[in-house]
Amino acid sequence: MAIINENYLKLPGSYLFAEIARRVAQFKEENPSANVIRLGIGDVTRPLPSAVIGNLHKAVDEMADERTFRGYGPEQGYQFLIEKIIQTDYTPRGIQLDVDEVFVSDGSKSDVGNIQEIFGIDNKVAITDPVYPVYLDTNVMAGRTGVLGKDGKFGNVVYLTCNAENKFVPELPAEKVDLIYICMPNNPTGTTLTKAELKVWVDYAKKHHSVILYDAAYEAYIQDEDIPHSIYEIEGAKDVAIEFRSFSKNAGFTGTRCAFTVVPKNVTALTSAGEAYPLNKLWNRRQTTKFNGTPYIIQKGAEAVYSVQGQQQIKTLIQYYMTNAKVIREGLASIGIEVYGGVNAPYIWLKAPNGLDSWAFFDKLLTEAHLVGTPGSGFGPAGEGYFRLTAFGNQENTLEAVERIKTRLKV
Repeated sequence: MAIINENYLKLPGSYLFAEIARRVAQFKEENPSANVIRLGIGDVTRPLPSAVIGNLHKAVDEMADERTFRGYGPEQGYQFLIEKIIQTDYTPRGIQLDVDEVFVSDGSKSDVGNIQEIFGIDNKVAITDPVYPVYLDTNVMAGRTGVLGKDGKFGNVVYLTCNAENKFVPELPAEKVDLIYICMPNNPTGTTLTKAELKVWVDYAKKHHSVILYDAAYEAYIQDEDIPHSIYEIEGAKDVAIEFRSFSKNAGFTGTRCAFTVVPKNVTALTSAGEAYPLNKLWNRRQTTKFNGTPYIIQKGAEAVYSVQGQQQIKTLIQYYMTNAKVIREGLASIGIEVYGGVNAPYIWLKAPNGLDSWAFFDKLLTEAHLVGTPGSGFGPAGEGYFRLTAFGNQENTLEAVERIKTRLKV
């Protein structure tokens, strides 16, 4: 008889975005004429940069010619892309990486979810609260978290509460933890950390032999010069941190799928015998066993992001979305709603007015203004009473959405 992995049964209800989809579908069925604007899921709306499209077409033509056809590629990624990643994203910031420390993949969500496989189930995990659900849920699936308590928290997880009182900046855990998930710029709150603030976490990880899992998927949206784009800008981070990057939000690859993870060879974890073992080797073994590599055509498209034209085009793309963020942020503030983020990140985090809980505000926004956002409680207990909007809509819809909030929402 086959036995299921009962850790899956510990997951509360449905996946956050599946529940959002269900509620929106029900509303549209009951209100077929409603023009619903979605500012919830962080999916982009602008087309791929023309430089990327050009490279994709060339790569497709190559696949049609026997002389340039490509079959299986290296699971770690083609060197032509890895070299461009290092030369453009890291070397100018004084960060030295070897080509075998960068692993190209089909998305940072996949990598962030899969990385926990190389760690033992007895590791103590720390997450910020609120948090991107994948960090927590994949550890639940692995059996690392214990059971869900009545307070909405798993017993074996250390929750680092982030709220308005601490400006959504996590504080160091009171107890020793082994794996630390940090997302900066943060999804969902839009928070960032300065180099000095991030150095505190690196020092903690070095002291306790912890590993930081650093999600930098939104680094391209950083506007302030004192905010680091990579954790490796911090002294000592290459000894304790794994970094995740994505082409989804800076170049519109949400449907095209390409990302990369950096696993420095200096980052280690301990065996049961107390011996340090390099995580680079483990991640390489995991990828070569379970992953056949990102398609050549897609990697050629990603390579174009690093061309002169590509760099100019993604800057224009980012500015487009950051203009949306400013419109939303200022529009909400103008009617007295407490609003955070939207300055170095494409997410706007707001306090639900009049003491409403997150899902009550979701329903209110949908029914009164025909707008979709993301309930803060879906990101963790500390997200209750908050709400997330994204800047990834088109500007016409964003302006319309803010106007509806101002004129239709009864706050």
